[in-house]
Amino acid sequence: MSTPVDLPRLRNHIDGELVESRSGRFSDVIDPCTGEAYLRAPVSGQEDVDAAYAAASAAFEGWSRITPGERANLLLKVADAVEARAEELNEAECRNTGKPRARMAEDETPVAADHFRFFAGAARTLEGPTSGEFLADHTSVIRHEPIGVVGQVTPWNYPMMMAVWKIAPALAAGNTVVLKPSDTTPVSTVKLAEIIGEVLPKGVFNVVVGDRETGALVVGHPAASMVAITGSVGAGMAVARSAAEDVKRVHLELGGKAPVVVFDDVKDLKAAAGTIATAGLYNAGQDCTAACRVLVHESVHDEFTAALVEAAAGTVTGDLGDEEALYGPLNNADQLAKVSGFLERVPGHAKVLTGGSRVGEKGYFFAPTVVDGLRQDDEMVQDEVFGPVITVQTFSDEADAIAKANGVRYGLSGSVWTSDHGRAMRVSNRLDFGVVWVNTHIPFVSEMPHGGFKHSGYGKDLSVFGLHDYLRVKHVMHYIGE
Repeated sequence: MSTPVDLPRLRNHIDGELVESRSGRFSDVIDPCTGEAYLRAPVSGQEDVDAAYAAASAAFEGWSRITPGERANLLLKVADAVEARAEELNEAECRNTGKPRARMAEDETPVAADHFRFFAGAARTLEGPTSGEFLADHTSVIRHEPIGVVGQVTPWNYPMMMAVWKIAPALAAGNTVVLKPSDTTPVSTVKLAEIIGEVLPKGVFNVVVGDRETGALVVGHPAASMVAITGSVGAGMAVARSAAEDVKRVHLELGGKAPVVVFDDVKDLKAAAGTIATAGLYNAGQDCTAACRVLVHESVHDEFTAALVEAAAGTVTGDLGDEEALYGPLNNADQLAKVSGFLERVPGHAKVLTGGSRVGEKGYFFAPTVVDGLRQDDEMVQDEVFGPVITVQTFSDEADAIAKANGVRYGLSGSVWTSDHGRAMRVSNRLDFGVVWVNTHIPFVSEMPHGGFKHSGYGKDLSVFGLHDYLRVKHVMHYIGE
């Protein structure tokens, strides 16, 4: 595919300004609805990253020393600006990702504004142990302090939302930020930086656009005191290795393989199946928390699976202007090839009940898919498909359900479906996942933490736990004797 020479060019946002990349290198930004380039984005290099960190380092002294109330007021203004310019953000995100505009306007931009408002409030509520005398003639005080300049890398599945999840707590805590968005979806993040840059002091939030090499420069930069990433397990491991060389703080929100445990006492299997289908297919299944791995009691397998197939088959996929569409295309050609490969390798003992193939010849659309009869060691059960694909397995009893649910390397999220309160408590307690829903799947609120165990990483997004991830604790002891 040849790139038209007259495509507009994206710029970095450094020290409060949109600036041209110093690298002189560019890559195409592809519209996933068409598969065609519509923009060129910089592939930032060392000079660009250095400039961003210089700006963030210079801004840190002033930003970290203003009162939490002053920071809160500015973040509230950011939230207002996000709402006021929601249409710009929606258009940037939807064109770049192919998400239906209706879903973006309903489910993401208002929530992004709420996250800024929550962390604005959370910045003013930091508490520590009461100061006191724990040694004769000495008084101890606990201080919560910002860590410094934070380097962050965000993914392509929710470009704007994942940026907000990272930057809102970091800024509320008094840190400054250098963020590198995914090379396939940088547009809404740069737009968000423009909006933030009109409110916050220069250099507090900086965005450098680029590829994996750019990301490595961001997380490996000596000016970063902490690095944070939302991404794949492999990317998280690379970030952790790089951070270890300089003993940087690390925050990792990585992949998932969410079990959806459906017991035989669910009162309305059809309604449950409909909710699960939506939670598994939303955003084309490109969600670490997607309801992608159903475990259903063997006695209700046939009834539940029939309802799940009906709900999935009736799900609409369409482009950004389709108001009926639940989800749009996969994000990029590589992801389309990856998802297609899983379906091409479905083992003989399993069966594709609906979907299983690309939709149309233009863009990266994939049909809503349900695969039944899979075994615990099958790759589609063990590995993250990250597409609109829901797998189905059976279990015999609670112990079997728990063993199969926990029998993956991931530990991000899962759900339990039952009308038995005691069972819901027992099973949710035993599931080795950072977030467990009961009789629902995938809702988030700003006040509650999100983050995983095992290969899904460590650290929390959202909530006061997310704020504390971006703070350090200092003990100050005063001698008060005569």
